[in-house]
Amino acid sequence: MDAVSRRIPLVSDIPTIIFGADVTHPETREDNSPSIAAVVASQDWPEVTKYAGLVCAQAYRQELIQDLYKTWHDPQRGTVTGGMIRELLISFRKATGQKPLRIIFYRDGISAGQFHQVLLYELDAIRKACASLEPNYQPPVTFVIVQKRHHTKLFANNHNDKSNTDKSGNILPGTVVDSKICHPTQFDFYLCSHAGIQGTSKPAHYHVLWDENNFTADEMQTLTNNLCYTYGVPILLMIFFQNQNWISFSV
Repeated sequence: MDAVSRRIPLVSDIPTIIFGADVTHPETREDNSPSIAAVVASQDWPEVTKYAGLVCAQAYRQELIQDLYKTWHDPQRGTVTGGMIRELLISFRKATGQKPLRIIFYRDGISAGQFHQVLLYELDAIRKACASLEPNYQPPVTFVIVQKRHHTKLFANNHNDKSNTDKSGNILPGTVVDSKICHPTQFDFYLCSHAGIQGTSKPAHYHVLWDENNFTADEMQTLTNNLCYTYGVPILLMIFFQNQNWISFSV
């Protein structure tokens, strides 16, 4: 209902595209298998409930997503620009009739030691993909790392306090911690967006590495929590793009 009435904070005011990206690696002993990179992006606005995605294979255990933006030489067309970001921006405009004026990019699976490298490489790819569509097209970007592989768990001080716990004794869905156990100077927070089914709830850890949209902590946390409740139904799977080593799917 909020989407229909255009009341989603940070999304409804201007055309916004939300990306999610991750790389899945084969086991260490499978050195002949490629890593698989996947990128999804919202394709409706202001609802942000429909997503299209692209999947591509890349070098073994390569964490940087190689095909976010790419150029190659075609004998007939000359220099050709492409890449997953560019294709998803184009499909967003075709679907909505608008070009995104704000980009929010969630990147999964990065360790703290890779933050700087991934930010430099992938933010540059986003910039180049935008510029390839229009010379002066540079919408503000917010780049967020999502970490699930950590050892932090959250629990209530009093498991008998029903106002702060669910029926399993875990913290309530939507609980945010952004002080005490967070970095003293960086923009990071822990968010437990869903109820714990068994055991102690383990939140996701979010690091906002780059924010040209100047989100406040409350705005970023609220938007992130709301996005965790976005659902989709697959309507189109595995369409191969001509001359591209990608698989496309929409939800």
